[in-house]
Parts: sequence; C-alpha cells; structure tokens
Amino acid sequence: MEFTQQKWYAVYTRPRWEKKVSESLMKMKIANYCPLMKVQRQWSDRKKIIHEPLFTSYVFVHIDESQQLPIRSTSGVINFVYWLGKPAIIRNEEITTIRHFLNDYENVKLEKTQVNVNDKVRVIGGPLMEKNGQVISVKNNMVKVMLPSLGYMMYVEMKSSNVEIINQSSSFINTHPSITPKDKIPF
Repeated sequence: MEFTQQKWYAVYTRPRWEKKVSESLMKMKIANYCPLMKVQRQWSDRKKIIHEPLFTSYVFVHIDESQQLPIRSTSGVINFVYWLGKPAIIRNEEITTIRHFLNDYENVKLEKTQVNVNDKVRVIGGPLMEKNGQVISVKNNMVKVMLPSLGYMMYVEMKSSNVEIINQSSSFINTHPSITPKDKIPF
C-alpha cells in the first residue's frame, strides 16, 4: 500500500457557488476551506453583516490525489485550478496565513497588482528561486529581472507568475501571481 499525503488544492466553482460547494464537500466528508469575509450590506430598511467569499469562484480542498474525481463531479465545481498541466498545490503556510489574516483583520479586500518596472521582486519559481532582484521591463506575461551576482548583473526573462513583489518598507510580500482556472494559481 502506497502512502499518499493530503495537500491543499484550489477548486474553481461556478460563480456564486462557493458556499454551496463547500457545504457539499463537507457532506462528503472532504476537508475544505472557503475563506469568508464580513461585509456590511445596506438595504432600504436595514443594514446587515453578511459573509462573502474572499476569493470569488474558489474553494480550497485538503485531499490526496485519489479524491480528485469525486470533487470534479460535485455540483457547482468546474475543475481544479491547474499550474503547469497539473492541479496546483497550495502550501499549508498559505492557507494558515489566509486564516490568520481573516481572524485578525476586518474589511479585508483582495486587489490584483501588476508587476511594474523598478519593483523589487523575489523569484518564486525555477532555478533562481528565492533570489531577489529588480524588474527592468515588462512585456505581456514576461518580466526582465536584474539579479546582482558575483559582481555582475544578470538579466533574466521569466513569466510574471514566477516573481512576487517585495514591499520596500518591510519584507512582507504583498502580491501573488494572478489566478486563472487553467494555468495559474495565486500564492
């Protein structure tokens, strides 16, 4: 018998089906996480606090690979989010960070950010992983990054999804690559 370890994956859902998918997965005894934020809504006669999904059309599942087929057949699930032709794996630390952030702060909002020239970035994928550098040009989904090394400046062109912006006032990373259901994953 082969031991398989459970990992976090992102599931792409029909629009506004995040909570329904999460409930269906709970009934199937599949561990999942649908991050919810508190939002105040104004109606003509009252105000009400409601819980809306932080990531629209996404639910995170904690499974091993053998459980993917039942999830795909769950009502409201479109597919897994893919990265490089495989269902994208989300690190445990990222799920923990999202949970802590939602517990510690109110009025949380997501905002997509673009990689711009002169941004300080950290490489998060490929052979130069964990190297810091500076963006010197941006074309489509490709960025040219200047990496200082051994007294020389190396210039590398890579997909923008392989870098994350570093906030200069602290070392907190404030962006993640864009999510698309077929080829990219946030975080």
